[in-house]
Amino acid sequence: MIITDIKTFLLKEWRTMLFVLVETDEGIYGIGESGLTSREYAVEGMVRDLTSLLVGKDPFRIEHHWQTMWRSGFHPSGQVLSSAIAAIDIALWDIKAKALGVPVYELLGGRTRDRVLTYCHIGGKTTEETIAQAKRKVAEGWKAIRWEPTYRSDMIMRGREATERAIAEFGILRTELGPEIELLFDIHTKLSPSEATFFCKSVEQYRPYFLEDALRSEYLEGYSKLRHHTAAPLAAGEQLASKWMMRELIEKDLVDYIRVDVCIAGGLSEAKKIAAMAETHMIDLAVHNPIGPVSTAACLHLNLSCPNVGIQELPKRPGESLPNLLKTDQTWAEGYLTSSGAPGLGIEIDLSALNNHPFEHEHLPLLHKEDGSFANW
Repeated sequence: MIITDIKTFLLKEWRTMLFVLVETDEGIYGIGESGLTSREYAVEGMVRDLTSLLVGKDPFRIEHHWQTMWRSGFHPSGQVLSSAIAAIDIALWDIKAKALGVPVYELLGGRTRDRVLTYCHIGGKTTEETIAQAKRKVAEGWKAIRWEPTYRSDMIMRGREATERAIAEFGILRTELGPEIELLFDIHTKLSPSEATFFCKSVEQYRPYFLEDALRSEYLEGYSKLRHHTAAPLAAGEQLASKWMMRELIEKDLVDYIRVDVCIAGGLSEAKKIAAMAETHMIDLAVHNPIGPVSTAACLHLNLSCPNVGIQELPKRPGESLPNLLKTDQTWAEGYLTSSGAPGLGIEIDLSALNNHPFEHEHLPLLHKEDGSFANW
């Protein structure tokens, strides 16, 4: 078997997405996904650059191809390169597992668990809307919910206002939902370090499952300071591209959960190594999975195979995203996601339906502070 072509597909549903299809001379194809939202054109170009390295090669040599793609350009290229590699890498695992007639998780070591706990997204324009959404999700069977700091329709990020509202929401949700529902909060690098520190200390009493991305990823050493001020569990890592970038968070025990994005941080090959690094520090995976169903499948297979797993992000349950394009063997019930064990990632794709989702480039929300300076979204 040899690789004959690598194709990139950009599409738009509830978010923009980039899928990669790796084809072989035996008719077996693999599908992967990139996670670098709003930078799809850059990833598309990088996939084009990498394609000639792989066409004509044996798709089973996944680790060799990973090393070639990562190192052959000599200059490390960050998240654009790692996201392109991730999509191709996931597709190669899909091919190999299909060819061998087994699910991907079998090639990653086999199941360590039967199912994976998941969390959903909530958020309203008012506290009342947020609380109402949370109650609806719990009624649907979710056992964990996540929300983040809010901003008004004028797109101005008011840190103090957002912090005070989130602290109040934490108290209401813990009281009204009870102790069994897990509360996760994604600070999403929106707050200043002082605001984030105050917030983390203030919500400790409500037993958060974790508080995510309290600080910008350019300032990982700041987590060592934050650790001294709060006992709340911390999570970070979704913006990082490799095991080398993750190393400081893990080796210095700066977080309790490592937020690997399989579709940004080099695919399943790299994510499995990061998980092993994290295991040596008793840090659990809480994979970043905010976009498409291929990402969800890759994350699920990783989580089924790893011993140190906490929870999986799941904004869309099986069948809720691209139902006319993709079929999956995944099932969700009472807050947990699992796979029936179909070969590969368990995904079938109808290529003829891709035209039903024409791509339209869009930027992520652009926020500013009250003085007009840029603010993180």
